Amino acid sequence: MNDRLALPMYAINRPATQALMQAMTTLLGRQNIVAQPGWPDDLLAHWQDERLLLSQTCGYPLVTQLAAVQLVGLFHYTAPGCAGPDYRSWLVARDKQATLADFHGRRAVANSRDSHSGYNALRFVAARQGITFSQLLLSGGHRQSLAALRDSQADIAAIDCVSWALLARYAPDELHGLHIIGETPCAPGLPLITAASTSAPLLTLLRATLHQLVSDAAWRRVCDDSLIGGFSPAQRSDYQPVLAWEASAIACGLPRL
Repeated sequence: MNDRLALPMYAINRPATQALMQAMTTLLGRQNIVAQPGWPDDLLAHWQDERLLLSQTCGYPLVTQLAAVQLVGLFHYTAPGCAGPDYRSWLVARDKQATLADFHGRRAVANSRDSHSGYNALRFVAARQGITFSQLLLSGGHRQSLAALRDSQADIAAIDCVSWALLARYAPDELHGLHIIGETPCAPGLPLITAASTSAPLLTLLRATLHQLVSDAAWRRVCDDSLIGGFSPAQRSDYQPVLAWEASAIACGLPRL
């Protein structure tokens, strides 16, 4: 039975994410679909779980490591920097007068090498300007990257604009002393996925449930608390820009940060 459900990517305010998962569980239950919400520690194993009913991943692992999963769609977020189903990263630093060019030869921090918003996007914009960094710190998460900037362990980071907006709402102290000094282009937002074994009728039901979640006034507050304004189905081909950004950086001579 496919029953695993989790939303690990934007769980900045746990009660808001818990309420969102509970709303999904309730709506699915009305269709006699049992969902078991959880908080996975090993994300890659969770995404590859044969019992996966619904989860959210990042576009970069989707196209590089998760060939077997099925794409359900993606939420539309209302955070500044988003445009419909697309999002971008903010370039963040302590010096609000700086530009990306000022960080040539300085220290960067990224959440992980398999992150589009923190790594692939930063590599793309840096490569286009011929910028290289003297050091790359891998922090393990956007919040940790921001902490590294605040503590002067690194000088610049690319931060998912939805994560930034959620932190501004729920943990503004974590942004203290930090400034948006630039941005990346838009890319498709974080994909919602299900296991390869999920049947076509169940996939259709999942999409209908997510449409109901974002459309029904009963769940408006729950969605607003997670900055969700809509939902649309998506195909793998929608995420080709993620690979194109990687290829562009390699062509510019920057295969790795």
